[in-house]
Amino acid sequence: MAAKFDYSLDYTTLNLRKNPELYRVGKGEQGVLLVEPYKSEILPLWRFKTPEIARESSAKIYKMFLEYKKQKDFVGMDMARKFLQMGITRARRYANHPSGRKYKKGTREIIYIEGEDKVKAESAKIFSEKYYLVKNDAEYQILMNDHKEKYEGGV
Repeated sequence: MAAKFDYSLDYTTLNLRKNPELYRVGKGEQGVLLVEPYKSEILPLWRFKTPEIARESSAKIYKMFLEYKKQKDFVGMDMARKFLQMGITRARRYANHPSGRKYKKGTREIIYIEGEDKVKAESAKIFSEKYYLVKNDAEYQILMNDHKEKYEGGV
């Protein structure tokens, strides 16, 4: 079983480009807003308000993925994947919940979905296209398996 994302590390002082052995893939988007220097490099590009903005944002993040890939920087590649995935999930949340709130305040009770915001749904679809390019990239898959074997105790 692969290691879980380690939330106990001091990510404010940790540079995971210099210490990739400390990075854990985790599940889904875990750590996306913590892992430096990648968060600072990718977050300013991450936007999904309209399909046009989502198209530009996802293209820039995908371009960063390709740069990280060229450098064989798995952590950067995975962080780009996480930001693309977060583009899907956040745009979908706003497509389903105009306020962005999935739960009633102070509870875990899900707010009923009255209708879908087609603009945000299209933004999610745009991020999804780039996300699957990354997730299914053969070199990404190899580097992820190598990273998990080397640092996380297996695939």
